[in-house]
Amino acid sequence: MIDEVVDSLKQEMAGTLESLQRDLARVRTGRASPALLDGVMVDYYGTDTPLNKLGGVSAPEPRLLVVQPFDQGALGDIDKAICKADLGLSPVNDGKILRVPIPELTEERRLEFVKQVKREGENHRVSARSHRRDANDMLKQLNSDKDISDDDLRKGQAQVQEITDKAIEEIDAVVTAKEEDVMAV
Repeated sequence: MIDEVVDSLKQEMAGTLESLQRDLARVRTGRASPALLDGVMVDYYGTDTPLNKLGGVSAPEPRLLVVQPFDQGALGDIDKAICKADLGLSPVNDGKILRVPIPELTEERRLEFVKQVKREGENHRVSARSHRRDANDMLKQLNSDKDISDDDLRKGQAQVQEITDKAIEEIDAVVTAKEEDVMAV
């Protein structure tokens, strides 16, 4: 029974780490990455649609993204959505594709992005602690139902804490790497 709780916790922690990596991929660095446009929603015939469903996004050069829409009629809507997304990007529409040059980041803008990265990291650390609390509650419930002994409860809680500490270390490592990436000129 303890193993089930521990395995469930490991899966939840892995999900938290994946979520953090996905969220941090959207934070701009000095290089072009198609992931920058992942969160952009386009008003396509009255329906909010993710940009990646309306066209292909590629990074042919380190400082340029290219958006190739599947439907040429959506080009203007995609252009407006990228501008509204508050990413600091200005697409260039040539009638067939959108070229999105990635400007150099100023020191001030880099510091804003570092704050955003730290905020995301803290949100995911809170999530990891929440998973720890839930796992400990499950163990305590098993103990109160007399399914596990007090010694097993303490061993289980120690395992839960060990898994949580490891997950938080991994989150910190990912956040630190992203901060360094943002600050690299």
